[in-house]
Amino acid sequence: MPRTGSSVPYQEAARELLRTSVLDAMRELLTERDWSKITLGDVAGRAGVSRQTLYNEFGSRNGLAQAYALRLADDLVAHVDAAVTGNVGDVRAAFRDGIANFFLDAASDPLVQSLVAGEAKLDLLRLITLDAGPLLERATERLSGAFQRSWVAPTAAEADVIAHALVRIALSYIPTPPTAERDAPAELSALLSPYVEAILAARVQR
Repeated sequence: MPRTGSSVPYQEAARELLRTSVLDAMRELLTERDWSKITLGDVAGRAGVSRQTLYNEFGSRNGLAQAYALRLADDLVAHVDAAVTGNVGDVRAAFRDGIANFFLDAASDPLVQSLVAGEAKLDLLRLITLDAGPLLERATERLSGAFQRSWVAPTAAEADVIAHALVRIALSYIPTPPTAERDAPAELSALLSPYVEAILAARVQR
């Protein structure tokens, strides 16, 4: 019988499962040892796949780290999206909660912990600085779409401004996490919220 609906093609689903399994295996290894002491062979063995499979999918050790970092960017989008959904009409609370939850998750992530602890790891640092283009593009596009679908309902151009600024700022905090003396989520919310509040006010006046 012919298939109906929007089912995911088998090859695409299989690839996504592979990537998830590999990145989960990498996370497990990072809880046991520093990134500098993890090889592609280690990750392949933990994930139960061949090293050639890893090369075919990620290209290199740096490509694997970038894929992991992209998943962190997706976490940022998910946290902000959930906070916007959970704080209808309250822009400041939405930004504050979304950023705070992302900071908490990022601080406990083993790759981030590996980045900020011990000797400098320039390969990881480049992923969120000089080579951050893929992360910025992906997270900005996804977060922009989330804002447009939410009660904020900005235009595509407005949503892009909000998303791009938020993603850039959030990534900058990863290598230098906020200190306990400053309420970074509240400060960033106070900084970013007026732009969105102006969008909402202009809509009411129309």
